[in-house]
Amino acid sequence: MILNKNIGYIPPDYLYNNDILINKEAILKIRQERQTKLFEPATQKYLQAVTTVAEIKSDYFDFSDAVIKVGRPDELSAEKQQQFYDSLQIFCPWKKGPFELFGITIDAEWRSDWKWERILPHISSLKNRKVADIGCHNGYFMFRMAYQQPELVIGFEPYAKHFWNFQLIQNIVQQKMLAFELLGVEHIHYYPQFFDTIFCLGILYHHTDPIGLLRKMRQALAPKGEIIIDSQGIAGDLPVALTPRKRYAQARGIWFLPTQSCLENWIGRAGFSDVNCFFAEPLSTQEQRRTPWANIDSLEEFLDPNDPSLNVEGYPAPWRFYAIARK
Repeated sequence: MILNKNIGYIPPDYLYNNDILINKEAILKIRQERQTKLFEPATQKYLQAVTTVAEIKSDYFDFSDAVIKVGRPDELSAEKQQQFYDSLQIFCPWKKGPFELFGITIDAEWRSDWKWERILPHISSLKNRKVADIGCHNGYFMFRMAYQQPELVIGFEPYAKHFWNFQLIQNIVQQKMLAFELLGVEHIHYYPQFFDTIFCLGILYHHTDPIGLLRKMRQALAPKGEIIIDSQGIAGDLPVALTPRKRYAQARGIWFLPTQSCLENWIGRAGFSDVNCFFAEPLSTQEQRRTPWANIDSLEEFLDPNDPSLNVEGYPAPWRFYAIARK
């Protein structure tokens, strides 16, 4: 998938497996259009960060625990360690983690491990399954999924920075079952009945047509396949969604924040069965917070300092809802 042959690892291309029925032409067209973004001036610093350390490899990695560990500190000279650290710094703020890379601990803004530990008891084993990670960001969850030995994990993520962030780590560990596509959730229907498991984590509330996207995801699921959804939302008993006037918690692009029952209705009306919301709690400032690797305003700054049940715009403070459903 990478245009520059000097960057590093290129995974086997699942598109050329003639046994699978996917819209290869549409996917290839979007690939060609979006790969050019990887080498635009705005992304040069990320490309350079990856290129600088592309020769660094390690046989040691551990994806089984909260902290993704890659490489040992004594595998790099002091000079290489500093070079590697400098490349990692280019990707600040790190939003998803934690990671420990050649002894360098990256405490990201989000405790993504908390999310994974909540999800893990409720899903089918990923062994030998085809999996989609929609909005995969830097690949934290993809690497956690790799531990279960899936046949294939495709990460959907349209942002060049996140591609290079993933690629920096993938160059070292070379996980053949992981593939990163510069696609969005709106392209998932190009994979009809392809995936056994779809993870849609932190995506729905950023889109203007959440039910339409859920229907597309259902098209992409194999019969009896399962979908895991994590959505930001608001507290309340009525099946309603909040639409902020402009921003929500200082974020643009927030369209619909459902209550739990509203989210369950969306999933059911999109055609899924066995809908089960297995987690519903307010988002905490321990799960999303400022860190040295994400020195940015975070949840604490987005809440009303006098009333943490509200955000700074006066809307109800965020909750997180996790649901699982089947086709």
